[in-house]
Amino acid sequence: MDQGNQTGRPKASGPRLCVSVVMPALNEGRFIAATVQSLQAQSTPNFDLEILVIDGMSEDDTRQKVTTLCAKDPRVRLLLNPSRHTPAALNLGLRAASGDYVCIMGAHASYDPDYIAVCLQELLAHDAVGCSGKIATAPADSSLQARLVAWAACHPFASSARSVRTQPEGYADTVPFPVMRKQALLDIGGYNAGLIRNQDNDMNQRLRALGLKLYVTAKTRCRYYPRPNVRSFLKHAYTSGLWNALSLRQNPESLSLRHFVPLAFVTALLVLAAFASVGGFANTYSRDAALALGVVLATHLGVGTFAAVRIGLREKTATTLWLAPVILAFHCAYGLGTLRGLFLPFPGLEAVPAQGSEKSSKDCA
Repeated sequence: MDQGNQTGRPKASGPRLCVSVVMPALNEGRFIAATVQSLQAQSTPNFDLEILVIDGMSEDDTRQKVTTLCAKDPRVRLLLNPSRHTPAALNLGLRAASGDYVCIMGAHASYDPDYIAVCLQELLAHDAVGCSGKIATAPADSSLQARLVAWAACHPFASSARSVRTQPEGYADTVPFPVMRKQALLDIGGYNAGLIRNQDNDMNQRLRALGLKLYVTAKTRCRYYPRPNVRSFLKHAYTSGLWNALSLRQNPESLSLRHFVPLAFVTALLVLAAFASVGGFANTYSRDAALALGVVLATHLGVGTFAAVRIGLREKTATTLWLAPVILAFHCAYGLGTLRGLFLPFPGLEAVPAQGSEKSSKDCA
């Protein structure tokens, strides 16, 4: 294993470009082979492709599967990320990438054969610093819970109409799984290693602050596979809300109001519940608070049920009716995470490296 030696890698020569995939992975044995294979199958009409998988010391068979792929295809390389955190992996990948353009890819997704080529073409056509395709959210497996999670994750009522899974084609505030101009990312110092979550929002905001543009094209897409069950989906929502609190302290402009709607919702529920529980139903204010609490919950469940019925008609199944309580739980978990992060000491920060302090990579190619 060498320690970051850059020799022997494909370089852009003449008119032919080199594009580097940078893909963090941690315990992705379930998806990693199919994901890498979808990248190996990419159409590369006018560029060379390298695929860097940066593994966060996975405890499953992720590394074994990638090592097997490396042996069969020299374009695939495995790097190790001892810190295990996503932004550290991204920065390791940026430093190791040979290409002038990098693709920031997720390990539990698959990509259309023309994904990279179209995103690169659209990036150049729209004078953007980064471009991604549209996301199609697909269940992680055929179970009811996986389908409920996928339906919730991609519905505007659950995740807003401007989330990365629902945003329309055009210039955007953030781009999922983008092709990016590498030098622009390096010029602003790479990804913030202190943000285990939201590092992409932070990066995109810093790029936009320099007047650079991000673009989403509908001409290609990827399929994203979210959590396979409701419990892990809610845990992820709680953690995402928690990291919003730290992002707010470090770079408030990287977040929008939609990130804090669940916080407002949960706060309203807690305030109404507190008033409803004081003095019992003999107290007029308690009765009014209890009534208001019921109306808020009923309205939320009503909107969720309406969304579930529409999806059920499309999918021809009544099981979508479970979607209403799942979305309610999702919003509560997300909002509680943000509330906890705002008012209690932030957990685990002592283990998070300061920006620019990541350990060096180890190349396993």
